[in-house]
Order: sequence, then structure tokens, then C-alpha cells
Amino acid sequence: MCRMLLYKGNQPIQLAHLLTKPAHSIINQSFDSRLRLDTRRPINGDGFGVGWYESEPDPELGAAPCIFTSVTPAWNNMNLIRLADKIKSPLVFAHVRASTAGSVSESNCHPWQYGRLMFMHNGNVADFHLIKRKVQESLTDEIFLTVNGNTDSEWAFAVFLNQLKTPRQAEPFCHSVLKEAMLKTIAKLNAWGKEAGITEASMMNFAVTDGVSVVCSRYISSRTLEAASLYFSSGTRFESYKPGHYRMIKADKREDIVVIASEPLTFEKADWLTIPTNTLVVITSKLNVLMYPIVDEYHNPTPLGRASEQASVAVVQGEGRGDGARDQSHREVVFVEDSRVIPTVPAVDSPRPGKDQSTLGFSESAARDAPAQALASTAPVMVA
Repeated sequence: MCRMLLYKGNQPIQLAHLLTKPAHSIINQSFDSRLRLDTRRPINGDGFGVGWYESEPDPELGAAPCIFTSVTPAWNNMNLIRLADKIKSPLVFAHVRASTAGSVSESNCHPWQYGRLMFMHNGNVADFHLIKRKVQESLTDEIFLTVNGNTDSEWAFAVFLNQLKTPRQAEPFCHSVLKEAMLKTIAKLNAWGKEAGITEASMMNFAVTDGVSVVCSRYISSRTLEAASLYFSSGTRFESYKPGHYRMIKADKREDIVVIASEPLTFEKADWLTIPTNTLVVITSKLNVLMYPIVDEYHNPTPLGRASEQASVAVVQGEGRGDGARDQSHREVVFVEDSRVIPTVPAVDSPRPGKDQSTLGFSESAARDAPAQALASTAPVMVA
């Protein structure tokens, strides 16, 4: 299973602060993944990709993201390291691949792009070969012809695009449009799997953005199993306090930065919260963070009924090289159990002043300010 990371901030960030410099950066996760569901701590070495948007609109460059992919392992690609040191962006997707379907080729590396949209996936659509023909038949000719690779993930992106009335529009999408398209995509994949008699659970941690808002799912088609790991952090600054060590600074209740990742990047326990299984996360253009439980046949309002939550917090032991690199003499990353989750909240009748008028007005600061029992709530509330 792959590892993925996304960043959205009011200010552009140097890509190296996400991709290369943290001791548990996305690149280090490519060879030292700690929270894979298969527990083998395997290698994510079947290629990588990073996509980003320009900090300022440029009519000549357009609204589409720039994407760099390679089939070489992320830890061994000097071009990635050089680019990460020289590029800043306010919205970044990054992905390291462990192939479950499709060959090792650049066309199969995440993320993918269509117009201004960018998409990536961690997980797998179970027995995809049994529903592939159904998926293809459902697509318009335009969307069908955009698929270049042979992964279940890229075909899932095609299904997502097919839910949009104008997938190649030049203007940003309303975040609610992307949210509904994501829910329809998950529902259609589930329905096709059910028709085909597939009993294995699909893991659909999807992420999509139009360069303005972001929609991300943590999902599994099971009432009893946990989805692939996904964590959330937000604050006002993401900074290094010594080589390899980062923390999220929360100077006030604003969310100027939001990071979602398969595994925590920092060693600060308070920085990260577990996104509940079968939850949709929406980051609006104004950095409001909205949580929606995905209520379908696999919705389980009692997380205690699911398999045990994986370890969720990174802590560090010992010291090592000053450049933040990882080797045998360097710091050891240890994950300790932490069952905290971000609570979903009821809808708000009227948005708060200064908030996006189309949102429910929820931010992660509400989760931090909630009572301790709410953070471990076993009964998420519908917020549609």
C-alpha cells in the first residue's frame, strides 16, 4: 500500500519541508513505512509523484498543476531533492507507490491531472479486474480517452471526473461539488463490486483538489475493518526546531496550514489526530476544515466495533546526524498508540462571520477545544 501527503496553506511552503527534511518525511516513508496495514513495514519503491500549484495565478501558465513523477525510488532520486529545495507552493500533493495493480511505469504514478484537477489514491479497489469493464462502460468518451495507465486508482479518478458536469472547467469548483462527486465515486465502485460478487474490502483513501479546495476520504468498504491510516494536523506555522525535527505551531485558533498524511511527519504527539474511518474531509478555499461521516451500508457509528486502531503518533528516541538524514546511527522513530480522533460535528445553521458562507464553519481548532471525551467519541454525528 502506498503513502500519501497533502498540504494546503495560506502561504507557500518549500517542498523540502514536506518531502525531504523531516526525519519521517514522505521520502523516508518510501523505505521506512511504519503504519502499513500489512504490518511488514515494506518498501514503497515502485515510483513516486509530487504535484503543486503556482503561488500566484499566471494566465500564461494556466490553472493546471505541475506534476513530477518517476519510477525510481523516491529516496534515490536526486532531481526530486533538487526540485524540493527550489520550489514553493501553497498546495502540494505527494505520493510514494507500492504497486497493488498495474505495471511500474510513470503513467501509473500518482498524482494524476485533468484540467485544473489533481487526484491520488492510497489503497486498492478489490478485485478490480472483475469490474473494470463496468467502469469503462460508464465513462464518457472524453473521460475514457484520458486514462493512460492501467491502475485501479487512475480508473477511479476517471469515475470521479465522470461525476462532474464540466470536469475541464477553467474556474475553481465549489468544494461541495467535489465532495458530492467523491461520494458518488465511492458509491459507484461499491455498487459495481457488489454486483460482481466481490467480498474483499476496498480501501479508498482518495484525495482530489482543484488548486483551491481539497476533498480527501479515509474509507474502507467494511463495517468491521479499519481503513488505511490517515492523520491530520493544522496550525499557523510548520517549522523545524532542529534538523529533522518539525512541529506544528498553533499561535492562535486560526488554521493557516493544513496537512493530511498517511503517517505523521513530526514527533510531536499533540500535532496529529487520527481521521476516523469512513470519513470525508473537506478543506475549503478559506482553510475551513469540514468532517463528514460517510453514511452508507458500511457506516459504523461505533468505532469500537472495528478492528483495533493502529498506532498513530510518532515519538523520537536518541540523537543522530545533524543533517536530518536517516541511517543506522540516526534517531529511531517509534510509534506509540493514541486512539484520539477528530470529532465530526452537527451542521451549523448560520456560518460564523468571516467564514466561507457555503461551509458549515468547522475547523480543527474546534476539535482541539472540545472536551477530552469528545476527541474519543465513538458516535460521529452526521453533518451533511
